[in-house]
Amino acid sequence: MERALVLIKPDGVERALIGRVIAQFEEAGLKVTALKMLKAGNDQVSKHYTDDESWLVSVGKKTKQSYIDKGIEVKESEREIGLRVRSFLVNELTRSPIVAMVLEGNACADVARKIAGATEPRKADPYSIRGRYSNDTYSLADKKQRSVRNIVHVSEDSTIAEQEIKVWFTESEICKYERPDESALYG
Repeated sequence: MERALVLIKPDGVERALIGRVIAQFEEAGLKVTALKMLKAGNDQVSKHYTDDESWLVSVGKKTKQSYIDKGIEVKESEREIGLRVRSFLVNELTRSPIVAMVLEGNACADVARKIAGATEPRKADPYSIRGRYSNDTYSLADKKQRSVRNIVHVSEDSTIAEQEIKVWFTESEICKYERPDESALYG
């Protein structure tokens, strides 16, 4: 079974969506194996949103392309854009409590990302978490100089999940147990 990290971001916590978010993952057959609420600090969030050069450039490239697609002139380098986006993400995750959880299941990261929906809520399926509970846009986030408020973070894939999980949990905090419906789900 694969694992994924899910963070219910400050906007999800503040809007009392914790139970609804967790329920959607559990109803899809994903198992919660670790769960905690915390007020994250800059150091921890900076380990999650790494300042790795390739990550910064990748994020900057995607953001730059979205600006170009909208006809917005871009003078910053991809790295500079990546640093700005990273600072918005760090600020968002440290501004208020979050809920961190580890999920486990078949194709866990892929399934969890599908349940979460597209990163920009206005483009998310209306039955996904982001489509159902948020209507934020990149345009509004840019105008407000913050990251998009989209309720949850979900690991991109199982490899990244294992790296992210280590930022938020020790192995001893992750529980092993069997759900009664596992044989129906995976047998």
